[in-house]
Amino acid sequence: MSRVGKMPVKIPAGVEVKIEGNTVTVKGPKGELTRTFPDPISITREGDVLKVNRPSDAKPHRALHGLSRALLNNMVEGVTKGFQKNLELVGVGYRASKQGRKLVLSVGYSHPVEIEPPAGLEIEVPAPTKIIVKGIDKEAVGTLAANIRSVREPEPYKGKGIRYENEQVRLKVGKAGAKGGGKGGKK
Repeated sequence: MSRVGKMPVKIPAGVEVKIEGNTVTVKGPKGELTRTFPDPISITREGDVLKVNRPSDAKPHRALHGLSRALLNNMVEGVTKGFQKNLELVGVGYRASKQGRKLVLSVGYSHPVEIEPPAGLEIEVPAPTKIIVKGIDKEAVGTLAANIRSVREPEPYKGKGIRYENEQVRLKVGKAGAKGGGKGGKK
């Protein structure tokens, strides 16, 4: 049995769950999410608990079992608490600002980069070097944060770029750290 898959998903107060075949709709105080799960997986409701079941112990069924339970749990958690990803800008002159709903990044290019968040997601800029991505869908929040980071990924020599909060960037030693001179001749 999958350790993740066999754990039940508790439904908190104020959350409505509707199961129609393999399609599950979860409605809560922050919004509504709908997802269709793969055919062999079945989801049942027992009181205030959701259980994810699989038909057999075949390897594909075991893999889908844990995945489906995790996705279902993320839906319930998203409509109650929501998800957020924090990013920070490192580099001289690197700044972020908001113009309406758009995020405007000045990260060393000849032009500012504008990013429009999809519906259901929100971007906050509490400081010029901090960006917060919020939403109820964990997958969408992570995707938008990754897209923002990909505008200027941290480079390995000085560490400049956009990184996740608490992300460790391993720095490489530059040319100055190498011994010898010129074209490899002896001195």
